[in-house]
Formats: sequence, structure tokens, C-alpha cells
Amino acid sequence: MSQAEAGLHAAQTPRKAALASWIGSAVEYYDFFIYGTAAALIFPKIFFSAANPQAAAIASFATFGVAYITRPLGAVALGHVGDRFGRKKVLTFTLLLMGFSTFIIGCLPTYDHVGILAPILLVLARLLQGISAAGEQAGANSMTLEHAPAHRRAFFTSFTLSGTQAGLILATLVFIPVSWLSEAQLLAWGWRIPFFLSVLVVIVGFWVRRTLPETPAFEKEERSGAPATVPVVALFRTQWADVLRVIFAALVSVVSTIFSVFTLSYAVNTLHIDRSTMLTVLVLANVVALAAIPAWAILADRIGRKPVFIIGALGCAVLIWPYIWAISVANIPLIFVLGILLSGVVYSAANGVWPALYGEMFDTRVRLSGMAIGTQLGFALGGFAPSISAALLGPGPMGWVPVAVFTSVTAVIAAISIMTARETYRTPMEELGAQPERLAGLRRTA
Repeated sequence: MSQAEAGLHAAQTPRKAALASWIGSAVEYYDFFIYGTAAALIFPKIFFSAANPQAAAIASFATFGVAYITRPLGAVALGHVGDRFGRKKVLTFTLLLMGFSTFIIGCLPTYDHVGILAPILLVLARLLQGISAAGEQAGANSMTLEHAPAHRRAFFTSFTLSGTQAGLILATLVFIPVSWLSEAQLLAWGWRIPFFLSVLVVIVGFWVRRTLPETPAFEKEERSGAPATVPVVALFRTQWADVLRVIFAALVSVVSTIFSVFTLSYAVNTLHIDRSTMLTVLVLANVVALAAIPAWAILADRIGRKPVFIIGALGCAVLIWPYIWAISVANIPLIFVLGILLSGVVYSAANGVWPALYGEMFDTRVRLSGMAIGTQLGFALGGFAPSISAALLGPGPMGWVPVAVFTSVTAVIAAISIMTARETYRTPMEELGAQPERLAGLRRTA
């Protein structure tokens, strides 16, 4: 390869890594979010007893959250593989596992056919989805961060989260025509269609990722013999405080699941707002997020990660109140305006910058483990947030207030956690997360 060809290849690889992360995340989270939509609208009616609708809704939301139980376990296992043997191996495995488990959900028998066995099988398939999701974002973020130009790391890593939004859009768009079916058709066979379609999106994601090279940062660690033998041990020995920061910062994910799952169910099942109207709000908010996420990331490359994340978290803590109030009074124009502002614009500030913010806290030797374990422990509360909120929801027109309090508190905790973090947007890649003795050695040899 000539010097010119090598330069062109080096310039193209960050874009290819970002594209692979975008498409892979879209595939993974298409699968993940069709489950959330089904858990809000359909599963309470077909996988649980109809005798107590509120109990069925809480149980259905709990199956959405149960994936977050295996996510920390998957984070430890897949973090070890990614930090010890490479990012690419993790990304291939997570993609195939998510596709398999989602297809299986579409094949499951319902409560009317096999009774209690139906929700048991649903939970088992959901646990597999959780393992897959545990490694996907951390792997994709690490891959993109370590390929990105030094001054544009937030922008390139934001493509992982743009892909997540694209997956949510695709999942919701698939459900909109399905929701036009009659209730009988929807519950009999229509709900299975989005799950079967996951096979197609997995094929696309695998095709894009198959030729992506390993990251230069990981290859450098591998050549030096530096990769940690047991990354999780090295992680907690040297960077336990950063893991805690990520755990608390990741509580901002409660905003996402409240918006995309709980308020959808609250609006449709409790207040009887039209199903397709609320699904359209989700689509429009995430279309706006596709532009807002990279825009916030560009700002983070200029002024730093911390201020952008904090603006997003505190803004969500405020906006969740008028948004749920608008739903409670069935004010459709306000639901659209506030939903797009909350999820599409403000939440995108925190959502778009965290891949760089969290990834830059950790040394290359433990980056995937640190991001995976920290985020998945924090995301666990986000996963159970719809179920918690269904239990908190009180009677009457102000019954939504405890849900808003819960959401605001988690967003404020996330902001406070990041206030204690280091600002890293100007730190060289090789110095990210390096401990004092290693950092001194790096600077001596520079």
C-alpha cells in the first residue's frame, strides 16, 4: 500500500467505524425497542391473565426490565472478551444473539395456549436480549472512540446513539401500520410481524460490520503485551471511582424509558389517547434526535463533555413535568411540542455526549469493561423505571406526580455525578484514564 493509499485508508476508517456502529446499534435497538412497544401495548393482554389489567401491565413492564438483570452479567463477560481479545469479536456476537432472541419472541405461544409457561419463555428470551445489549453499546462506543480523530471524538462516537434512535424510529414505524389492525388481528398474529422482521435487519448489520478492522489503540496495547489478564480486576483496582460515576450518570436513562414506554402505556391504556398518535410522537421526537445528537456532540468537542451532559440531564428533570401533565389532560398539540423538546432536543444533549464522556474516563486496557459495567448497572434502574412508575401512578388527575418526581430525581443525580468527573475533551487518546505512574511513563517517552 502506497503512502497516499495508507493516508486515504486512515481517513476512511473513522467514518467506516462510525457507520458500522450506527447500523449495528440501529439493528440492536430496533430489536430492543420493539419489545418495549409490545410490552406497553400488547403483552399485558396476551402473556398474562386478563383478570387484573393493572397487575398485567406491571408484570409486562417487569419483563421489559428483567433484561437489565442480565445486562451487568453480560457486561462483565463481554467486557472481558472485548478488552482481552478485541472489540470486533464482541460486536459480532452481540448482533447475532440479539437477532436470535428477538426472532424467538415472535415464535412464542401466548397465555391462552400454554398458561404460565408463556411469560416464563418470554422472560428467558428477554434475558438473552439483555446480554446482547450489555456489550453492544460499550463495544460500539469503544470501537468508534478509538478510531476517531482526536479533536472529533464526541462527534464520531455520537453515531452509536444516533443509531440507537434510528432503531427506535424503525421499531415504532413498524408498529404504526401493525397498530391499524383490528384488536383481534393484532393480538392473534399482527404483533409477531416486527419480531420476525428482525432477521432482515440483522443481516444488514452483519454485512456492514464484517470488514471493520480492530482499533489502533487496542492493537497497540496488544503489541505491547499490556492488555489486562483479567480486565474487571484491573478496572476495580484502579478506576472504581469512575465506574461509580458512570453508574450514577447512567441513571439519566430513566428519562428515555419513561418517555418511550411508560408514558406510551399511560396515554393509550389509561387515558385512551389514540395509539397511533402517541407512536407518531415517539417517531418525530427521535427524528429530531437524529439531528440533535450530532449537533450536541459537535458542541461537546468545542466546549467540553461535562457542560453539554449537565444541560441535558437538568433540562430533562424540568421538562418531564409539563410533558406528563400534557398527557394527563390529553392536550395533543402540547404532547407533540413537549415530547419533541424533551426527548428529541434536550435529552439528546446527555444522550449524544455520554459515549465520549464515559469512554474517555477509562484506560484502553479496561475501557470496554468500564463502560459496559458502569452503564449497565446504571441502566438497570432505567429498565425497571416503567414498572416502578406503573406502581407509583396514583388515582385521579394528579396521579402522575410521583412519576415525575422519580424521573427528575434520577436526572439530577446523573448531573451531580458528572460534575465530579474530569473534563477530557482535550486529553490525548493514550493518556485517557491512565493512572499517575503510567501517565508519567507515557510523558517521559513522548
